[in-house]
Amino acid sequence: MIRSVRDMDIEGKRVFIRCDFNVPLDDFLNITDDRRIKSAIPTIKYCLDRNCSVILASHLGRPGGVYDSKLSLSPVHKRLSRLLVPVVQFSEDVIGNDTMEKANNLQQGEILLLENLRFEKGETKNDFKFAEILANLADFYINDAFGVCHRAHASVEAITNFFNEEHSAAGFLLQKEINFSKNLLKNPSRPFVAVVGGSKVSGKLQALRSLLTKVDKLLIGGGMAFTFLKAQGIDIGNSLVEDDLIDEAIAVMAKARKLGVKLYLPVDVVAAQTCSQDSAMKFVTSQEIPKGWMGLDIGPATTRLFREALNDAQTILWNGPMGVFEIQKFSRGSTQISHTIAEAHATTVVGGGDTADVVARSGDADDMAFISTGGGASLELIEGKELPGVKPLYNKDID
Repeated sequence: MIRSVRDMDIEGKRVFIRCDFNVPLDDFLNITDDRRIKSAIPTIKYCLDRNCSVILASHLGRPGGVYDSKLSLSPVHKRLSRLLVPVVQFSEDVIGNDTMEKANNLQQGEILLLENLRFEKGETKNDFKFAEILANLADFYINDAFGVCHRAHASVEAITNFFNEEHSAAGFLLQKEINFSKNLLKNPSRPFVAVVGGSKVSGKLQALRSLLTKVDKLLIGGGMAFTFLKAQGIDIGNSLVEDDLIDEAIAVMAKARKLGVKLYLPVDVVAAQTCSQDSAMKFVTSQEIPKGWMGLDIGPATTRLFREALNDAQTILWNGPMGVFEIQKFSRGSTQISHTIAEAHATTVVGGGDTADVVARSGDADDMAFISTGGGASLELIEGKELPGVKPLYNKDID
């Protein structure tokens, strides 16, 4: 059983909370979706209600261990300041003089947000010295960052070595994510349908294999679908493909047939010569993509096919968009699938990352049963892997 923040005696103590504030920003550094910030509020408020002094830490993007003003957590600080009653302090560094001074002077009921953890190279290297410096800032460690629990990073995995079982636990969001995912996969209502998209097969191959043993139907869209279409001998033009995984795609399709899982692929696509808003586009069947053109979204016939396949679903798991949804003219397929899933009379579970962004843009967030905050972490749970950030938070004496 995973340890909860409720199990710890944190009254009046100093608490370090690893959050996932990796939020999308526009060109003007405005937050376009603050769902991840709002998801962390219950754990933060629980600690504040117990007179804790709270230190918040997160990453944003991939700065590569160097300072990048475009990836500063300053926009997150501004949003947190609007969402929380106490004044949220912000340090100008991660483990420098400003952090140390503000952390040492932090009083009960006060909050300090550290600058982007990944400005320090030690974070992604899972460096023990860096982790120890972070650990020394607080008496208790709480992980509430499900979206990075599949990463063995310093603030996620190494830091747990400096806190015993009585001083480390999961926050409410992390608990909710783990419990929901495990219960869903353990005993889903059937028919259980998985909708999988995104650009590449490589990142989701093991998840596809695992899903085949659990689902009744598997719908594959997005760029990854073209590897499967090419594996069937179809000319896909200049569409995205992973040639080295064609044999794996053939194996997945063979396994689906063997297990009696109905596997659906796009029957038509939105094709264009370039991946841009200005490019000319047309609807073509999957077998008729013109030479030099590429498929960038599922077409209307595929949308209808997928809708019919989802009609009788009792549980739906969706991970990955159906096309290049960031470009408006190639977003229609993803949007329509989002509407279909939202309207379904089923338990609907959305994998985080890009899929959650599609749901938010489509206005369907309130109609989904559960939206995960972590796409990669969700996939690894499906694969049956132990997450590096979660494993240290289980009680050793309980199975």
